[in-house]
Amino acid sequence: MAGSKSSPLQSGGEQDNDFQLPTQPGSAAGPVDLSNNESYKGEVDEGNGDRKESGKSSISHAVNTSSMTMDELLALTIQNDASDLHITVGYPIYLRVDGTLQKLGAEIISKERAKELIYQILDDKKREIFEVNKEIDFSYSYKDKARFRINTYHERGNLAGAFRLIPSKIRSIKELFLPEILHEFTKLPQGLILVVGPTGHGKSTSLAAMIQEVNLRDARHIVTIEDPIEYLYPPGRCLVDQSELHQDTHSWEIALRNVLRQDPDVILVGEMRDFETIAATITAAETGHLVFATLHTNSASQSIDRIIDVFPEHQQSQIRMQLSNVMEAVVSQRLIPVIGGGRRVGCEVMVGTAAVRNAIREDKTYQIDNIIQTSADVGMITLERSLVDLVREGKITLENAQNYTTKPEEVLRLVRK
Repeated sequence: MAGSKSSPLQSGGEQDNDFQLPTQPGSAAGPVDLSNNESYKGEVDEGNGDRKESGKSSISHAVNTSSMTMDELLALTIQNDASDLHITVGYPIYLRVDGTLQKLGAEIISKERAKELIYQILDDKKREIFEVNKEIDFSYSYKDKARFRINTYHERGNLAGAFRLIPSKIRSIKELFLPEILHEFTKLPQGLILVVGPTGHGKSTSLAAMIQEVNLRDARHIVTIEDPIEYLYPPGRCLVDQSELHQDTHSWEIALRNVLRQDPDVILVGEMRDFETIAATITAAETGHLVFATLHTNSASQSIDRIIDVFPEHQQSQIRMQLSNVMEAVVSQRLIPVIGGGRRVGCEVMVGTAAVRNAIREDKTYQIDNIIQTSADVGMITLERSLVDLVREGKITLENAQNYTTKPEEVLRLVRK
């Protein structure tokens, strides 16, 4: 598809550098050196969207990062539609574009240079936490253009950092090409909705789309607990309170215990990380609230097993009962490289039907995959079916579809039907 319009981030950004990144969709090779290559200039749907080609041009020179500030590097990240920027001693700076790591110039980062860059965005309080704990998660706003979720850490005694771009615009369920049934999930009065998948596959973006739909449609009180705050929700019909770990609260457990006293209707839990967080999240869903949360799991059935396995064996029967009563949906997603550049989302969707609730309650989660496969009439979708739909639309290759599932033979079977 052709298009000449720049992305929302590009249109307001400082564009005094003509460096642009090449698109190499689906590349499984190592990092790409951008200093002597053709660039790709195009439009990206932030989050889970895909890139539309608008022309190619040659890079006239290698990018010289040696004199750049941290803010200038973040501006390049935005300009080139990268999802992540990485700083590690002994390597060049890397950007992740369409899921592939690519070198940004030729400067090899020294120990002193890494500290110089990272300390530019740490205030005194964050520096103290970083020096004591050796790592810190926080968010950082680059002007009015975008926010970054940042993890600074140590490796081999050196400072390092990973910077995840959070676009300033919250895209809708439709703009992200997410399944239509997600609209229905936002209308539920209570229960637990999980968005799961590997790191970097758009979970936060999909959650933000659903929360924003509630914000624009309903008069409800939304409370988010995040580490750190990612998307900022503009004023809508809802009252939105956003709390950040370490800045606004000392722990997940304390925040989740106190959120029930804040008269919430909708609660967003950034990540269910441990026993205490999971237990408190289930309690919140049990007490009449609509709760959204994430897990780093690969499927609906694995998500259920992960939640139950966190608890001591003598409590697992009770947790199965509680979870079966509150579980409304699990959306498991992957971002797949698109032909021509960009990425599109492929989803597995489980809905909390009577059959699913019974499988959870009776410790028969191995049945969930089959239930999803035979329940398309109520909106359930297998990941393989979602991937095959993208193949048939000409969005992704069959090879990539098979690479992003544990059942490549099922993808092939469905394509041949």
